[in-house]
Amino acid sequence: PREEVAYVTCTYRSTGIEQPDFLATVDLNPRSCHYGQVIHRLPMPNLKDELHCAGWGPACGCFDGGAAAKRTKLVLPCLISSRIYVVDVGSQCRAPRICKMIEPVDVFWKCNKGYLSVTHPLPNGDVLVANMGDAAGHGKGGFVVLDGETFELKGNWENECEAPPTGHDFWYQARHNVLVSSAGMVPRVAGRGFNPDDLKKGVFGRRLNVWNLSCRSLTQCFDLGEDSLPMTVRFLHNPEAAEGYVGCALSGAIFRFYKSCEAS
Repeated sequence: PREEVAYVTCTYRSTGIEQPDFLATVDLNPRSCHYGQVIHRLPMPNLKDELHCAGWGPACGCFDGGAAAKRTKLVLPCLISSRIYVVDVGSQCRAPRICKMIEPVDVFWKCNKGYLSVTHPLPNGDVLVANMGDAAGHGKGGFVVLDGETFELKGNWENECEAPPTGHDFWYQARHNVLVSSAGMVPRVAGRGFNPDDLKKGVFGRRLNVWNLSCRSLTQCFDLGEDSLPMTVRFLHNPEAAEGYVGCALSGAIFRFYKSCEAS
């Protein structure tokens, strides 16, 4: 069925406006007199979060529960504060509300992670959140895991020794047992904004990481070039597809990755 509303994360970072970020609800019903307009704003209870890439909690068809699951929760990771909000969009889809909040100190102490960027539901029903750094803002990739039912913070997804130097986005294909993640930036340096003087200093990532999804282990890395900054990763929108693309923010290149015949 056609979507009736869209949810958009909105941030005031670097605008000089001292107000909390908010989640905007946009009317997508072409028959509505409010079509294309923001019909609701859900302000966050804290300042300077910088809401990043929102993602669904356990969603229909994404895990073993199959059709029993509904898209009722939206997970909002925060890039600067390292906070996580869980928003109930099932009770009132046109006026969602915050139902859970995970504080930065919990992420710092339990996972030694911070600067949270992208979230997706896993095939087993849990929720995976990518991070760009550690609690101090040094570069450190990897993921933290939320319980798919309670949304409690469970801990790190990957083995500590396999955390990449930086991180940002990820996508997976469960039928091929593979997860691919991109590099991102060193948060405490890049957080000041782009500066050409930071080039060739290791601030901007260059790796594309390939993981064994079920074993949670790093199996392969591709070097896409110094200061390439690979960011958005997507497989083709076909659960059988064994190929995808990654876009690089600084080099401007788009790379295709695929499963070789030898790996079949």
